[in-house]
Amino acid sequence: MSTDLLPYQPRRLWQSRMLPVRELHYHQRSWEPAEPDPELPLLVLAHGWMDVAASWQFVVDAFGEAFVRGRRIVAHDWRGFGLSRAAQPCDSYYFTDYLADLDMLLEQLSPDRPVDLVGHSMGGNIGSWYAGARPERIRSFVNLEGFGMPEVPASQAPKRLAQWMDELREQRAGGMGLAAYDSVEAVAGRLQKTNRRLPRDKALWLAHHWSAPDEQGRWHILGDASHKVVNPYIYRADEAIACLAAITAPVLSVEASDDSLGQWYKGRYTLEQYHERLQQIAHCELAVVQDAGHMLHHDQPQAVARLIEDFVGARG
Repeated sequence: MSTDLLPYQPRRLWQSRMLPVRELHYHQRSWEPAEPDPELPLLVLAHGWMDVAASWQFVVDAFGEAFVRGRRIVAHDWRGFGLSRAAQPCDSYYFTDYLADLDMLLEQLSPDRPVDLVGHSMGGNIGSWYAGARPERIRSFVNLEGFGMPEVPASQAPKRLAQWMDELREQRAGGMGLAAYDSVEAVAGRLQKTNRRLPRDKALWLAHHWSAPDEQGRWHILGDASHKVVNPYIYRADEAIACLAAITAPVLSVEASDDSLGQWYKGRYTLEQYHERLQQIAHCELAVVQDAGHMLHHDQPQAVARLIEDFVGARG
């Protein structure tokens, strides 16, 4: 069989377990011995929107051996993604729930010691708010493309609330579902269509963890379609900036060379504005990963791993 048809072969094996978090069970993936040393520092990897914990495998594989031996490394599926699914249907998700979920996860995983946190995209935004709200719980924070959003004026609140209610009706009527695929290979093709840099072997491996087949053999993304429902609350940049200002841990903000922010917002929110917000953080460094897009941990896992190692490792 051609090697082009074989999935990626991970270097480091993982373990999966479910942890009780509020009203549901969270799926955690860990790269550590069966009986890890609880005295080792904890590195938490938080994925982005419509992603899963397995997304970090390529970065974990790129970490140096000494770095891996010196800490516990875990990642989780956020609520409504991967295997962290509620028993009852949910028609809407709220950003603040993720902060409370993370808080209760850390209470179980590292109750007495602050952790090193890495977040990508949505996970980076959650981390930014959490590190400001619970500064004593974060030893260092690496934010991969978690830019926040443009300011939304308060005058837009009535329109946003109406949109939320309309989309709830549409979602309940089945009009906001996620696409199904004929095969796992088709899912891999969808991942490659979204990210032109993603090699076929990694796309095939991710597809097996990003989706699952139903009884008819159709493959479905492991994400709740309710995530497509707009948030009822407008984005308050002043609240986000206040959280940044409250962060006491050193922060490394990592961007991809493709400027995904500019592509998304077309001038409504720019890297320059994001950098202005970062000035509120007491200790913040910037880094750029070349030849990479928004999924930079897939595009250049070695480069991302080195940045995390150097920054987190410098904490001791």
